[in-house]
Amino acid sequence: MIPALLALVISALFTGAALYILIAEQPARLLIPEPALLVQWRRAYHGGTAMQASLAVAGFLCGALAWWLTGRLGFFGGGLVLVANWPYTLVVIMPVNRRSRRSIRRPRGRRSAPWSSAGAVCMRAALGSGLWRR
Repeated sequence: MIPALLALVISALFTGAALYILIAEQPARLLIPEPALLVQWRRAYHGGTAMQASLAVAGFLCGALAWWLTGRLGFFGGGLVLVANWPYTLVVIMPVNRRSRRSIRRPRGRRSAPWSSAGAVCMRAALGSGLWRR
């Protein structure tokens, strides 16, 4: 049952990272001046992207392996929920990030709204992946 335990731990890590970004990092980032905000965001973006992708793939693979070994569909469903975050990231979040990387100045209201809602969707997906495994 090690793959099932690993899948649960990975989905918990994914959830914890999404929760930290949504509750702590992004609100704090929005309080600093915009030039410094973009510098900080650009640095954090690359590491966050690599972490999100690797956790999603590892969680899916562990969930799929646990499903194959046990026959319990919940493991496969939880892995799918983690990987289902990718299309949303590519279609919704990536265009906002590309515009943000190109811009030097952006009004605060327009910048914070897409990131806040995008982070909330990632958080719901992460929580859903853990719930599927029960």
